Amino acid sequence: MARVAAGADLIVFDGECVLCSGFFRFMLRHDRAGRFSFATAQSPLGQRLYRELGLPADDFETNLVIVNGRPYQRLDAFAAAMRALPRPWRVLSVCRFLPWRLKDALYFSVARNRYRLFGRHDVCIIPGPEVRARFASGGYAG
Repeated sequence: MARVAAGADLIVFDGECVLCSGFFRFMLRHDRAGRFSFATAQSPLGQRLYRELGLPADDFETNLVIVNGRPYQRLDAFAAAMRALPRPWRVLSVCRFLPWRLKDALYFSVARNRYRLFGRHDVCIIPGPEVRARFASGGYAG
């Protein structure tokens, strides 16, 4: 996993989830420095990272954010991504200070219902060439 994260920080997201794809688009828009690369959870790279972290490779209840080689999951992943953005978004990283039981309860209540609440794409998103350049090698299933 360190080999993957050595070149750039990485966000792995469920490419079929409308909410998760929205997070990807948000990060793409606000990460003006181009700090993050992206991968869908359904891609070969995403599948490998989920397996290496002992996560189910067929049910993506957690997104992954890798910063400086360190993997973050759930609400801590969101906080790590927000910490990497410029103001005013950085303030959203305060959620990392919530007690872990509360963080997990909040996160999983949304994650387990995300398709019902926000919808699901029939297939992974299909980015244009300018966006595809931001995907890590092996990070796109398409």
